[in-house]
Amino acid sequence: MGIAMPGDNERWRCTGCGNLTRFDVTRTVRSQDYLHLDLAGEGRVEERTTLSETIEQVKCRWCGAADRIEIIARPDADRSVSGTSAESPTGRA
Repeated sequence: MGIAMPGDNERWRCTGCGNLTRFDVTRTVRSQDYLHLDLAGEGRVEERTTLSETIEQVKCRWCGAADRIEIIARPDADRSVSGTSAESPTGRA
């Protein structure tokens, strides 16, 4: 069973080291693609529809923990000053 993707008001946090910003995410995506091939046979995806997505693992980039990732609430938007967060970008004090 995979871990959930954070919602709009949530984010991941590593309980091991406190990381809030760097994660390696392993996921499986099932999609339907609209391919456009030119006359030479070169193709490119012009439209992609995700049919299903499963996050298999989220691993902390800092400490390597994969079993210590949790979903927490994002800080209130009122805390930002001039578009920058009052919280440290690394998640550390």
